[in-house]
Amino acid sequence: MKVRADILRTYQSLHTWTGICAGLLLFIGFYAGSLTMFKHQLQQWISPALSAAGADNPTPASLSDWQTLLDTTLQQPAPALQAGFTLDLRESAPVIRWYSQGNARGLLLDNQLTEARLVTPNQQDASSQPNQIVLQQHTENRFADLLDYLHRSAGIGGEIGHDQAGVYLLGIAAVLYFLALVSGVVILLPTLTKTFFALRTSKGSSRFWLDSHNLVGIASLPFHLIIAWTVIVFAFHDLIYDGLGPFYGDTPMFAQGEPPRQSYDVASLPPLAQQLAAAQAYSPAHQPVHLSYMRLTSPSPVVIIQMLNPDGMVRGPDADYLYMHPYTLEIQPFTFSNQPGADYGKTVMGLFALHYGSYAGDWGRWGYFVMGLFGAFLFYSGNLLWLDKRSQKQQQVSRSTRIMAALTVGVCLGSMLAVVLTLLSGKLLGGYGLGGNWPGTLGSNLNYAYLVSYYSVFVVFMIWTFWQGAARAAYQGLLLLTVSCAALPFASLYLQWRQPDLSAFSSTVGVDLMALLFAAIFAFAAYKTRQRQHNASLHSLWSAPAKSEAAAAPVHS
Repeated sequence: MKVRADILRTYQSLHTWTGICAGLLLFIGFYAGSLTMFKHQLQQWISPALSAAGADNPTPASLSDWQTLLDTTLQQPAPALQAGFTLDLRESAPVIRWYSQGNARGLLLDNQLTEARLVTPNQQDASSQPNQIVLQQHTENRFADLLDYLHRSAGIGGEIGHDQAGVYLLGIAAVLYFLALVSGVVILLPTLTKTFFALRTSKGSSRFWLDSHNLVGIASLPFHLIIAWTVIVFAFHDLIYDGLGPFYGDTPMFAQGEPPRQSYDVASLPPLAQQLAAAQAYSPAHQPVHLSYMRLTSPSPVVIIQMLNPDGMVRGPDADYLYMHPYTLEIQPFTFSNQPGADYGKTVMGLFALHYGSYAGDWGRWGYFVMGLFGAFLFYSGNLLWLDKRSQKQQQVSRSTRIMAALTVGVCLGSMLAVVLTLLSGKLLGGYGLGGNWPGTLGSNLNYAYLVSYYSVFVVFMIWTFWQGAARAAYQGLLLLTVSCAALPFASLYLQWRQPDLSAFSSTVGVDLMALLFAAIFAFAAYKTRQRQHNASLHSLWSAPAKSEAAAAPVHS
């Protein structure tokens, strides 16, 4: 296919500058997004003692035990409990949780969870009564929410309205990202059939990077179009609704029924088995696994039931949500509806499912994990290609090019290194119990330690990159990533040796194996980076000369 040269130049310029402007933010969003595909496993790895047993548990608690705990807990004078609590039917021992401080929305670091458990026979003395409960309170561990926060906002703080400022910035980046995708396809159209699967190693590293960049971009184009579109919708949905407001006039956009006037008493709550049967009857293909009760004593009580269907399209990362009246057992469809006329709910569910990859079970989750990492590679390689091309046109590498190179290496490698070291430090601090022994907020709450660790490592590596230069920092950063990833399984083994728990170790071994794989990948990348430094000319952007030589070389702005 032939495309006029002036059109190609226009689209090439559009592709370059949209990619450069959005690439660094999108890199963080993509690699953090790929990690969120297994955030439950990472959360369990960093805090196995506080993690739920999950769907893999072969011996979940019996329904009668859950019913006993529920009945006993509801008899306690706990207004916060009646306001809202959760239970997960997949756990090996019944436990009901509610927030005594904070809530589940947003990245709140001071959330306090209260847990209610049945007193086991060996915990009872001669004077105790059966069906007693014990209450425990602890700070909620929110490492998985930090990954979500990075994925949604690239770690940019501040708020605009009721959402993070970074969400809107990533939405703008997604618009540029969509333009970069379209312009990239136009650029490749004339040579697509000839060079699609070509990886030309004999024509230099720049040509190999370009071929790899093009191959990943075209092969995963549908995935990238889906992500770009859904990110734009998620970031600007409030503006979209506000824009539709004038078309509805005084008519509500979403139909609302007559507000109820009758309050309810928890004593009349139907048995748990009856609630689950109603949910199962609504959709036999789904399995109810998690229940969140809200406003049980108000005129508008609701129970949100997570419905598991590994082979179906669901709204959440691994489950859909069914809204039900806990007393009348009336289904209140939102996005999960099998009734006629529920087109809006099905559309919303489709958008979430396409973004999360929750429509193909574990295969879909692994596929999105790999494509998310390839997406991060796309932005990193795109910046490197632009830097190489720009530096080749200059007799001396300009200051602006060196700054952009330092930003690329510092942001991309620094953000990954910050996540890995935060994961490692959280594991060791929690395993040693140091989180409760250190003085001050940082010592008593690991969530603050996570934030301090992430931002400290990120900022320090950024400063180091500008001081050392992109070439040296790239090699050093890859070495640090290699050592940090390799240290994760050793941290698991060491803590397992200190406190043997075979079940906890077996549930986290998958994370350790993946860490070793990535350590090997980063080691290979460090080796290739070192080779490139040795083969580069003295005035190349990627050479790492001695400091005396670097100081003697002139720098042009």
